[in-house]
Amino acid sequence: MQAQEIKEQLKSLIEQASSIDPNLAKKLSEINRWVKNIKPGSLTAKPFVLAFLLEVITDSTIWLIIKSLPSKEEQTAKFEQMTPNERYWYSYLFPKWINATDSKFYIWKQKLMAGEFNQGDDDIIKAIAQDIVQREGSVWQRYIADLSMATDLIVSSHQAKPLCIQVTSVSEEFNHQKYHYWQNTLHSWEIERGLFLSYNPKNANYIKQLVNIAMYNSDCLSGGKYLKFS
Repeated sequence: MQAQEIKEQLKSLIEQASSIDPNLAKKLSEINRWVKNIKPGSLTAKPFVLAFLLEVITDSTIWLIIKSLPSKEEQTAKFEQMTPNERYWYSYLFPKWINATDSKFYIWKQKLMAGEFNQGDDDIIKAIAQDIVQREGSVWQRYIADLSMATDLIVSSHQAKPLCIQVTSVSEEFNHQKYHYWQNTLHSWEIERGLFLSYNPKNANYIKQLVNIAMYNSDCLSGGKYLKFS
């Protein structure tokens, strides 16, 4: 989808949402104000902004389809057709974001637009995701989850129980403050289980170790737990 098409699709979704989910319409209107004065060529030169917009358009389209279904039973049936991670996102986290005041939204919109979005652990997160999928688990990634909910990946293993994970290379002696910030963020979004993974890139098997920990805790971590592994 080209930049101009994205802007037109955003406006169309605002119109649809205004009668189906006014809170979503407000969120999309805020995003539209953020990008409406940027020329398509300039927007094309901002790949992270475009990727975020495409995600929001996709998620909003799916959400409006679900909300438009005439009964709760039909909505539930739609959720049941999804993977566990998709279901967790569309039935729980995405509507939470729609209806909440996102205190971080203003800050990270500025960073995305300025090209200051730092994905220092991106290659590691991709490697973890690939390994999980190869081992018949599943993963889910969203900019909103990353930037507002301190969640790099949502992971499901054999028990199909989604788990929110943050990955960092910050060493043990310095990650204490980041861990508490992460924990408070998950608690504020009422995310009931989380895993904070700190890795040492000098360890030859760290990807395998991180995947083992993620998949085991996806199945076994009980509710109300926020665990840190280094």
